[in-house]
Amino acid sequence: MKLGSYSKLIKKALLVVMSEKFIIMAIMFLNLFVLTGLLASRYYLFENIIENGMSKTDVIASKNIEIYDPDKTEIEQNKEIKKIKPVLKPIQEGIDEYIRKNLGELLNSIKEIRDKNAKDAVKRAEIKQLLEITENNYFINNSVDYIYKSSEGGYSRLASESLNTLNNILDEGLSDSDMTDNRSSILEKCIKSYLPKSQKRSISLIINKILEPNMTEDKLATELERQKVMNTVKPVNATFKKGDLIVSVGDKITRVQKAALRKMGYNVSQIDFSKLLGIFSLVGLCIFTLAYYLYNFDSKFLKPSYLGLISLLALVVTLFAVLLPVNTPVYIIPLPAIAMLLTIFTNSRISMLVTILNIIMLGVSLQYEATDIFVFLLGGMMAIFTSNSVNYYRRMDIVRAGFDVGLIQTFVVLSIFLLQNGTENINIPELLKSILLGFANGLGSGIIALGSLPLIESSFKIVTPYGLAELADHNQVLLRRLQFEAPGTYHHSLMVSNLCEAAAEAIGANPVLARVGAFYHDVGKLKRPLFFIENQSYFGIENPHEKLNPRLSKMVITAHPKDGLELAKEYGLPQVILQFIIQHHGDGIAAYFYKQAIEQEGAENISEEQFRYNNPKPSTKEAAILMLADAVESAVRAMKNAAQEVIEEIVDNIINERLFDGQLSESPLTQKDLKVVSSVFKRVLRGMQHHRVQYHQNVIEELNQKTGNNNLKIIQQQLEAENLPEIPPKNE
Repeated sequence: MKLGSYSKLIKKALLVVMSEKFIIMAIMFLNLFVLTGLLASRYYLFENIIENGMSKTDVIASKNIEIYDPDKTEIEQNKEIKKIKPVLKPIQEGIDEYIRKNLGELLNSIKEIRDKNAKDAVKRAEIKQLLEITENNYFINNSVDYIYKSSEGGYSRLASESLNTLNNILDEGLSDSDMTDNRSSILEKCIKSYLPKSQKRSISLIINKILEPNMTEDKLATELERQKVMNTVKPVNATFKKGDLIVSVGDKITRVQKAALRKMGYNVSQIDFSKLLGIFSLVGLCIFTLAYYLYNFDSKFLKPSYLGLISLLALVVTLFAVLLPVNTPVYIIPLPAIAMLLTIFTNSRISMLVTILNIIMLGVSLQYEATDIFVFLLGGMMAIFTSNSVNYYRRMDIVRAGFDVGLIQTFVVLSIFLLQNGTENINIPELLKSILLGFANGLGSGIIALGSLPLIESSFKIVTPYGLAELADHNQVLLRRLQFEAPGTYHHSLMVSNLCEAAAEAIGANPVLARVGAFYHDVGKLKRPLFFIENQSYFGIENPHEKLNPRLSKMVITAHPKDGLELAKEYGLPQVILQFIIQHHGDGIAAYFYKQAIEQEGAENISEEQFRYNNPKPSTKEAAILMLADAVESAVRAMKNAAQEVIEEIVDNIINERLFDGQLSESPLTQKDLKVVSSVFKRVLRGMQHHRVQYHQNVIEELNQKTGNNNLKIIQQQLEAENLPEIPPKNE
């Protein structure tokens, strides 16, 4: 292969490697392997003493250890649960009346048999058949005989006691399980004890015939009762004193021993290739989820700078979690700081997604408790909500947001502590420690986020609202130069910024970005400030374009966006501001010099393309608003003291002209947005074009009468300073 072919391959390879897609893929794969290594390394930090569930060595306690014993606690809970009776509820409405009705019908049927003129054997057989009695023994026969042989008074008492017994049973409640397991004992308990045995047996035979469940178990209420009882059971702890043998070589490790070993600092988990593959798969799934979301819903953040930032923050928090000492509360990991930073540098949706994915990776891989994950989730969400509503002109507001997060985490930790321990078993020192750590985590996260902002902004070249607020400071070098070297341009930029900010806020664009972009959009005029009319009147010079031909004037005027781009790069302005400088004229036409050229050279010798700007069109809402505001402010300023109807007509004409010229074709502005922008421009311009009340003449005349003519010169100088017309002295 020739040398030229090799060089072409190298160039192609370099182009691929330097492409944005390749860098994005490289960041994702690098993040995948590094995060997997960090999360898996937790298993290699300490000596592993367990193999196949057995201890490989003797371990003696080097300090006093008290460990929660879940097995013994569970035994105690089960004892208490067995004492709980199921909570019952009626099977259906009117079931008790239905059962009583059946008893009444049964007693009437028995009375009909009693009143028959038949032999005793026949009556006994009929009553047995009625009561569905199949047994044939002395006690049964004796009870049946009592039913049909007793006197009328005896039978009335039997019927009455049967009804009383049934009422007692129904009042206590009878479930399906009672019918199967406790039927005899329930009957025996509900029949009055002082009754004769023969009468008791007779009542049992009658009740058994019509008895059926009137209640069913309310499983939800029963489970709540059981949970309530479980929560009242005090946790049982196992104690190992210093010098005690925790586990012997070859012993099968129990849950208590495993917890004790973990508290001693040993690794109690074994890692193999399957677990390593599991961590790798989990991390890969989380990265894929983030990439899928960015690609489909927030593609403007699918860039190396943003992915690099997200990866760095995820790696930092993972490293912090892995290096955290054993037995340290895990919720001191500064996850709220990560959530705050991502909210500021991206948006709340991405911040929420990345925070949740981080919690999943840490919680599953490092085997966190569900309560710790709950603290993470609430703390992260509150960090996103609070940092999303801070005032970007006051950096300390982010510390206040951290304070709010600390308060929320305090209440979350307190709630979990009370739920786990109850009010009777509160360990005050442990509770205070947990609360203080939760609060310190929130406040510390705010401080970390505040301190990290400038470093991240400069490292990743991402401008945040805080950075924009700094660029809006009029003591910035470029803005100071505009004030002194091109004051007319500076004043024009201020007016345009007011229009941009109001319009951007009205249509849901970024008002801070639009305002700052307007401040810097004309910095290119610093190269030749006197060639722009707004500066000529300030310095009191003649228009230099009168001595130039239209083509040369056009070259000077249309060069200011590219001049501004060079100047902005020289002063280190961020990329997001550069788009305002280069796009605010698009490829529009320099109409004044185009018409002037036609007058001088003839229309047949001139084309529009020769007098157009050679710049990209606005690609964002904010840049498009700036293009419109720039043209509108210049046109209205040129029409001194224009009527409101004229201003409104100018605004509509300029917006329509830019629209029909295709200057807005690459911006996301809609027709509805343009209507709102037009309305806002008209409202703001009406405020800018207000008229001053003419009260000065009367004031000066009055002062002249009181103080004499000596003060007249001083007052006139003040009026001149306010750019008001001079008032002649009063003739005495």
